[in-house]
Amino acid sequence: MQRLGASAALVDGAFVAGDVTIEDGVVVAVGVEPPGRAGVAVPGFVDLHINGVAGIDFLTADRAGYRRAGEALAGTGVVAYQPTLISSPPDAYEQPLAVAREVVGAAEAALPRVLGVHLEGPFLSERWAGAHDPALLREPDPALAERLLAGGPVTTVTLAPELPGAPALVERLVAAGVVVSCGHSDADAAAAHAAFDRGARAITHVHNAHRRWRPRDPGVGGVAVARHDVAVQAIVDGVHLAPETAYATFLAAGRRFCLVTDAIEAALLGPGDYRLAGRPLRVDARSARLADGTLAGSLLTMDQAVRNLTAAGASLEAAVHAASTAPARLIGSDELGVLRPGHPAHVAVLDEELHVVRTLVAGVEAAAPGAG
Repeated sequence: MQRLGASAALVDGAFVAGDVTIEDGVVVAVGVEPPGRAGVAVPGFVDLHINGVAGIDFLTADRAGYRRAGEALAGTGVVAYQPTLISSPPDAYEQPLAVAREVVGAAEAALPRVLGVHLEGPFLSERWAGAHDPALLREPDPALAERLLAGGPVTTVTLAPELPGAPALVERLVAAGVVVSCGHSDADAAAAHAAFDRGARAITHVHNAHRRWRPRDPGVGGVAVARHDVAVQAIVDGVHLAPETAYATFLAAGRRFCLVTDAIEAALLGPGDYRLAGRPLRVDARSARLADGTLAGSLLTMDQAVRNLTAAGASLEAAVHAASTAPARLIGSDELGVLRPGHPAHVAVLDEELHVVRTLVAGVEAAAPGAG
């Protein structure tokens, strides 16, 4: 039996003073005396939207690349993640989906879990392409969708619900157990409601790359925030959203608010020239952009997103919920996003400044002290 050395643990949304004990990968007890001094234990973070990190782009990563990415993510408190593949030529999905199938089927004990693949596109609006190459976007194609589902462990698809054929595709994906998220979209309120009524469950990155909210035209963003059955995913990096915007959206969405990074391979590296799905990017200290200034993913990590959300006004308990429990529930996992006796020990330990001290996946150390 091992002790975390924690001074307190976040259990069911409230801090319990005392240490945490773990045995055989499972939390045995919380509130153990005497308390430790390593920091506070919280449910490990779950990132459902990440294109790459630490020099790894998931569109081109092999199993060794996934291993390096996992090691880097563990240092930021991540215990599970969903690699994102952005819009690409149809044939270009084959290899990354095959690699993802291997990685999902062969989880390594000391690394964050790979939950499945998030396909962000190619069924997106050209008007709101963002960093996606407009030439690669297309209207919903049932045959291509079936091919992609057969190619690998697709768990989430982002699409624009206003496109011709999108409502039927939403229903097909939902029936296949895929989480459908609305994004890169010019949907008005009616089209957004129609998609959510058919089973779409999230908005991909609220207030970014979709029809802008207006008082008499709330668009997909306004509808997502207003509906009680929709997860509101947000990139809280201080660039994609002003702190006030992030906090106001968090207050409106409450426990449906989900932190994501949308990170690219430049995350955890320095400024310079990089690529995203073959498109050249310029990265400075805060952001990644195409040559025309369009934002292209982020440099964010989940622990920094938690720090940013608390700095904007959220409690630590609520920020951790947004980084762990809310995304875990969106993806359909009951074992992630919880720190409780009898459950797998997927845990991050944070110091007083909310930096990661330790990360454990199923009780196995996945990040050395101080790695975050």
